[in-house]
Amino acid sequence: MTPTGRLFGTDLVLTRTFRAPAEDVWASVTEPERTARWFGAWEGEARPGATIKVQLGFEDGAPWCEAQIEECAAPTRLALSMTDEAGSWHLEVLLTETGGTTELKLVHHLENVDSVGEVGPGWEYYLDLLVASREGTPQPSFDDYYPAMKPYFENLR
Repeated sequence: MTPTGRLFGTDLVLTRTFRAPAEDVWASVTEPERTARWFGAWEGEARPGATIKVQLGFEDGAPWCEAQIEECAAPTRLALSMTDEAGSWHLEVLLTETGGTTELKLVHHLENVDSVGEVGPGWEYYLDLLVASREGTPQPSFDDYYPAMKPYFENLR
């Protein structure tokens, strides 16, 4: 597995490309029954300014955390902040469709780059879970991502 993450200041950006319209990829990142396949189920009223509860289905113990929806511009941009025991996470999902192919950019706005060696491999894993959920292929193992990808991300600093 080759990492895709890039660092722009304190923004960690990872990409995946899908042979699908943006609306279909959007559904994969916003509909609870589809997010449960690669990230976690969620519950609550999904609208800008609202807080939903997300179950991190692929973390030890499948904990719940809160996510505030900051902006939702279907099917191109979702911005949210998540809070869990590790702190706050400020994220954006950006979708761009060109000729039936959609590029997904996940932007994690880091407070500083100190943790990029841990954060980057995690997002690579989650995005590959998304790919597997859409393609019906076997789920990857986190052990293939961390600590193997840690040096790559630390070298981005």
